[in-house]
Amino acid sequence: MEAVAVIVVIVVIFAVLVALAVIATVRTVRAVKRGVDRTVHQARRTVEDTRLKARQFAQPGAAGEVAQLRLSLRTSMRATQDALQSAAPDDPSLSEALALFQRLSAHGHELDDELKRLETEPDKARIAARLPELRERTARVKDSADSLRFAAQDRARRFAEDDLETLSGQIRMEAGALRHWSDEGMGEAAGMSGAAGMGGASGAGAGGTAGAAGATGSAGAAGAPGAGAPAGEQPEPRAITGRDKDRDAWRSPGYSWQKAGRQEQESTG
Repeated sequence: MEAVAVIVVIVVIFAVLVALAVIATVRTVRAVKRGVDRTVHQARRTVEDTRLKARQFAQPGAAGEVAQLRLSLRTSMRATQDALQSAAPDDPSLSEALALFQRLSAHGHELDDELKRLETEPDKARIAARLPELRERTARVKDSADSLRFAAQDRARRFAEDDLETLSGQIRMEAGALRHWSDEGMGEAAGMSGAAGMGGASGAGAGGTAGAAGATGSAGAAGAPGAGAPAGEQPEPRAITGRDKDRDAWRSPGYSWQKAGRQEQESTG
């Protein structure tokens, strides 16, 4: 019984694999057929357009005008179809426009067939009699197709402009948020400059008081350079020791957006 069950499972798996292979083969054949049909259709369309252009210039008069009407009709309908089909996946609201274009295409194919039959009409007078009516119908179909195409193009361009405007606003907001350190850094630098100025003024006042007092004259001269120097003479600059160099290197500013440490105030006594 177990052997029979194993055989049945193997047969089922084999059948499933065969079915999947057949389905894949059929789909591949259909895809290739659609590609070939599309290529053949495009080749025929190119040949037909080339023939109409040559006929338009080679045969003046009614026959040449018929070829011109066919060429303008086919060019307008093809351009509108391409514009709507390319924009429809990104804009579902164009589904109604596509439905209207399908109805318009029926009239366009009918008109193109009539114009094509006139190309082989031997009676030139009949062709000349039909031309005014066919010219009017061609203009109506062509204007309708152009209207749909222009509306779809304007809609896509408007959406692109709105999206760009929204994106630009978001970028400006993000750029402002990234530059918040600039205003804060300027405020902190102004505060530190004011504090340093007040500290220097208070130190200078303390030095003057110490120099005026006779009991502490020697201490003021040792603690504050130049306190006991005669008027008009500049005090000798103090030599920078290795310890001062290390401290100055530690105080060296980094990037402009880093917060600088508050400088130490030198004591004057």
